[in-house]
Amino acid sequence: MRVLSLIGACATLLAVPAVASAQGQKFAFVNSQAILASAPGRADAEAQFEKDMTSVRAQMTKLQDSLNALNEQFAKEEVSLSPAAKEARLKTLREKESTWQQQAQKLQEQAQTRQEELMAPIMENVRKVLDDVRAEGGYSFIFDVAAGAFIVAADKNLDITDRVLAKLRLSAPKAAAPKPAGPAAAPAGLSTKKPPTA
Repeated sequence: MRVLSLIGACATLLAVPAVASAQGQKFAFVNSQAILASAPGRADAEAQFEKDMTSVRAQMTKLQDSLNALNEQFAKEEVSLSPAAKEARLKTLREKESTWQQQAQKLQEQAQTRQEELMAPIMENVRKVLDDVRAEGGYSFIFDVAAGAFIVAADKNLDITDRVLAKLRLSAPKAAAPKPAGPAAAPAGLSTKKPPTA
């Protein structure tokens, strides 16, 4: 699963009716792959996803190893089994394989859900920024050239990817500055004591 599988969802892509008049309408385009690749928080979300997937991958490996061991054991014993015993073992192997596939599918669905959870705030921010840029620029439509919009040629001046990225960086939550531990020290050379009076 890759985070970039969500790229198509990050751009506001509106279909233009074939008979729509272009008079008074402004158009622009973005490259959602570039936007998502540089979106604030994406690297952290990917790192968290990879961390979360460690246990999922371990479970998948364990299931696969268990199935492989059963298949190897059957292959070694197959020649000495009676036809009835052989059929029974094959049935057991098929059932185990079916169970493994169901568990693998469930783990993959959990991984996809977790990826979507981690990316949701980022995607929401991208959508908000795209809508803000569209409104600020007075654009009727913003197309996504990375989503297969079949744009074969376009004026580079209509590319607002950099503007969207700049606004995304500004809209990213700022990290809180670390608070100093304990009371603040007085600057060197200053004393809080009053000078003695004569």
